[in-house]
Amino acid sequence: SYFTPIVNSPEVAILGVGRASKRLVLAEGHVAERSILPLCVGYDHRIIDGAVGARFIVRVAEVLENFEATFLGF
Repeated sequence: SYFTPIVNSPEVAILGVGRASKRLVLAEGHVAERSILPLCVGYDHRIIDGAVGARFIVRVAEVLENFEATFLGF
């Protein structure tokens, strides 16, 4: 379910999105079923700094976790 997307020239980055699956996780001290979506970003380190790439994938995850608040204003 995890993979590394390949960056093809002339691309400088690519976002890989895996298949979502339901998993049991510990949330707020309770076991809960959650949808888990594997994300991976591949980029050319000659152009994009590793810290910038890490911040990008963290922001993508934040937006997906809080989709309603981000796009619908809830």
